[in-house]
Amino acid sequence: MTSLPRLMGVLLFACVMAAGASFPAAAEVAPVVTAPAGAVEGLREGDAKVFHAIPYALPPVGERRWRPPAAMPRWQGVRAAQTMGVACMQPPMAAGPYDRGKVPMAEDCLTLDVTTPANARNAPVMVWIHGGTLIWGSGHSKMYDGQEFTKRGVVLVSINYRLGVFGYLAHPALSKESPEDTSGNYGLLDQIQALQWVRDNIASFGGDPRNVTIFGESAGALSVEYLLASPRARGAFDKAIVESGYLFTMPELRTKRGEEYSAEDIGLWLAGKLQKPDIAALRAMDARQLAEASAATGYAPYGTIDGKVLKRQLVDTFDHGEQAPVPLIAGFNSGEIRTLRFLAPPVPPSPTAYVEGIRARYGDLADEYLRLYPATADLEQNGLDSTRDTVFGWTSERLVRNQAALGQPAFLYYFSHSYPSADAAGLTGFHASEVPFVFGAIGKTPAFWPAIPDTAAERRMSDAMLDYWTSFARDGKPSSEHGPTWSAFGSASAFMHFAEVPRASTGFMPGMYALHEQVMCRRRAEGGQSWNWRTGSTAPVLPARTNGCQSPP
Repeated sequence: MTSLPRLMGVLLFACVMAAGASFPAAAEVAPVVTAPAGAVEGLREGDAKVFHAIPYALPPVGERRWRPPAAMPRWQGVRAAQTMGVACMQPPMAAGPYDRGKVPMAEDCLTLDVTTPANARNAPVMVWIHGGTLIWGSGHSKMYDGQEFTKRGVVLVSINYRLGVFGYLAHPALSKESPEDTSGNYGLLDQIQALQWVRDNIASFGGDPRNVTIFGESAGALSVEYLLASPRARGAFDKAIVESGYLFTMPELRTKRGEEYSAEDIGLWLAGKLQKPDIAALRAMDARQLAEASAATGYAPYGTIDGKVLKRQLVDTFDHGEQAPVPLIAGFNSGEIRTLRFLAPPVPPSPTAYVEGIRARYGDLADEYLRLYPATADLEQNGLDSTRDTVFGWTSERLVRNQAALGQPAFLYYFSHSYPSADAAGLTGFHASEVPFVFGAIGKTPAFWPAIPDTAAERRMSDAMLDYWTSFARDGKPSSEHGPTWSAFGSASAFMHFAEVPRASTGFMPGMYALHEQVMCRRRAEGGQSWNWRTGSTAPVLPARTNGCQSPP
């Protein structure tokens, strides 16, 4: 028999509900994931679970400064993962579209974010590697929000890695400390450690550790190239996307190559500039002071050819077919140099001076150079276009050609999409302008980024790029209901042109690749010249035709 108090309670509840009263909703339970690394408590954001600042390695501080990353031991209890992490140490950035203002930073920064669909199981995984010249940036940014990826059934991981002098310093004393007698590449080793963490743990978050795509832009794209080339990263990922990558000459650990000093000599030079007699003194420096003082000297971080992590120059690795045999997307933007004008040659005083300068520097290739970048065109635009193609165009086409030569699906894109505020600022198709479209973050750009209008047309472009990127991560075939079929590069030189809308095209920039490949081939064969951004009036005099370097048709 029902007791009187219980019966009265049931009747009271029925009366209240009939009167239309409501009760406060129960607080949503924060998601907790127990992974091999340990248990983490994140946030529920819509249909996604978000976990911030999960450590994937021990803090690289004290004696661990300039040591390879050490795996993070399994922690006890439940670790809070609900607060955005800090950036790795870096100097202040000049004002401009990439400036994110004052950001919290620390040397203890080797963390990653995971954004996963609420009910994910064996979902494709995409690992984002941020750009910033290997000097600036962070994996923790509103523009790198993973919500739109989760709506397409993809787990997004965004990583931090050591930057600048912390990530890439080589020095004889550091090499002597190493069991492998090498130094440098610490930032790259961080990325490899993060990928190993993903392999070991991502299944607990609903991701498929056997279906991992790495992607990055600018220095993040360069990092993807390093990972493609590094034997240490083999098997850590399954596909790759390179957005505005570049293939410059890198320093070798102990050998001067052409115009490049050895990485160890650069480290000795930097220590001298900082007036620090040894590694102990460098390790004793305050992290912020070290970041700013090293940048002030002009120190530029690059990967080091050490025979272990990076065995040879990237172009040589790809020429030998030694890179990871995985499907690839690569591409670049129409106005790359509009925010990188320091790379462009000065504008010649006249068309006649321009032609004379090109003929003096390019010899038998001058006619082809002038055909592609004629004196009758806007001479300033010529400099922007030729630098763009020298740095980003040649690299993008070379990468897809190299992957196709391994029998892998390889896809090329060209991004010239723009909008009123970018056009008004003279930044049509600027460097990194595709990133907010790739992330579906057109309303989450930094303060000084040309504002993207929230219109149906811009959302459709973003939807198309998200579809292409995430479908490629899923099965190696980029596709979208918001755009045409994207064919592999192949003999037709097929590419996707992201203009006002996505357009499938063929016959990519006839003659561009052939010219710049010939220039770079001769510089490499001659041995005394670096290959980098120098073009037009800043290019060194081109060596004469060399056996093995085919002239453009």
